[in-house]
Amino acid sequence: MTMNPITEDDLHGFVDQRLEPKRLAEVRAYLAEHPEISARIAGYAEQRETLRAALAPIAEEPLPTHLNLARMIETRRHPRPVSPWWLSAAAGVALALLGGAGGWSLKSLAERPTNGVASLALEAADSYAVFAPDRTRPIELRATDRAELVAWAGQRLGHPVAVPDLSGSGYRFMGGRLVATEHGPAVLFMYDDDHGTRLVMLTRPMETEQNAKMSPLTRGAINGFAWADHGIGYSLVGSPPPEALHPIADEARRQIAHDA
Repeated sequence: MTMNPITEDDLHGFVDQRLEPKRLAEVRAYLAEHPEISARIAGYAEQRETLRAALAPIAEEPLPTHLNLARMIETRRHPRPVSPWWLSAAAGVALALLGGAGGWSLKSLAERPTNGVASLALEAADSYAVFAPDRTRPIELRATDRAELVAWAGQRLGHPVAVPDLSGSGYRFMGGRLVATEHGPAVLFMYDDDHGTRLVMLTRPMETEQNAKMSPLTRGAINGFAWADHGIGYSLVGSPPPEALHPIADEARRQIAHDA
């Protein structure tokens, strides 16, 4: 019987120690035959243990009820007046950034744009910095839950959302989550090229710029492009250089405009 090809999900499952015994043996045999991939996966495992050690005190704290995924889904199924919990979450993010977790200083926060696609682009860069390096749980809902993710996000944002297909550019859709921003909830879609490089697209309604041309972003090692169409903002960010990321952003914009 021919063994199924080893995928990036299998490799992450190996790092997360959640593979079935048979598949675990197959992945171990694969890594033994591919030392360059084995070295990369060993690095992921080391990152995982480092993160676990650093976050252990936080992980032991009880999860706030308003951030419990099961409760959030139950609330969506049985709507009731919702308080703007994302305001406190956004404040928490800002405090974490001030504390150095994201490398921001008080001066840089004061200089951050407060609206428009420039603000959206930085929110996308913030989300990328938090979730893209996470090899354990970078997303809440996987690609297999795409319909539920799209419906959930559309309801929270008050506008239908589309998931661009970036497979033609070498990036598969992993899944996504809802995130808090200074301007309310946004949906984050994540993509992976199966070699460890990830892209993040952040989408939310715009308060000021209803339409805006595509603008570039560079924030340290993070590059991206942001734009707005008909009151909805989009920002695609990642580590590839701008010249490689720009055509991918153009393709995402083309697909979104076509589906609108």
